[in-house]
Amino acid sequence: MKKILFVDSCIKASESRTKKIATAMIQELQKSNLFTVETVVVDETSMVPLGLKEYKNRRQLLDDQKMDDPLFDYAKQFASADLIVIAAPFWDMSFPAKLKTYFENIAVAGFTFINTEDGNSVGVCKADKMVYITTRGMNIPDGHIMEQAAPYLKALTIFFGIKDFEMVSAYGLDVSTATETENRIEMAKQQAIKLAQMLIDREKESK
Repeated sequence: MKKILFVDSCIKASESRTKKIATAMIQELQKSNLFTVETVVVDETSMVPLGLKEYKNRRQLLDDQKMDDPLFDYAKQFASADLIVIAAPFWDMSFPAKLKTYFENIAVAGFTFINTEDGNSVGVCKADKMVYITTRGMNIPDGHIMEQAAPYLKALTIFFGIKDFEMVSAYGLDVSTATETENRIEMAKQQAIKLAQMLIDREKESK
């Protein structure tokens, strides 16, 4: 079975509009019995931003070839997943800071990428697609200059060696009527479910 890594950075947990959309996709994938799901609830992790102390500790572990240290567990998990699904709300023009901390902690040479002799970095992650699910209260559509989460995640997709990036979003949720908001969320759910069905069909064809 293919492994999905669900990176849950939905601050409001079960009340999260983003989480509702992501859950629709994950449940559709699980119904196929073709995928297993591992979940990282980012807000519940003990990860901290990489300051000098943390950087030196990680560098020492790598220099000592202590690749089995628990510090690298999240990087290993990310690198071995067949599909990455990230769910995070629009937050200060991007996404919650702890999700950035998560990426800092998994971007480790020897696990999610390697450094080549010519000075380049090459991604070595197994996944061929990263899906980003998000909601925005403000009336900021995909591709707007004030939406900086997707450009960053697209860059990470390339950096980690993942072939494809796709976003499912709903926006304007805080400036719409209750009915309009529900309709926009429902449309995003259906988009997420359709994407899940495409992934299921592709997996069936590969067998």
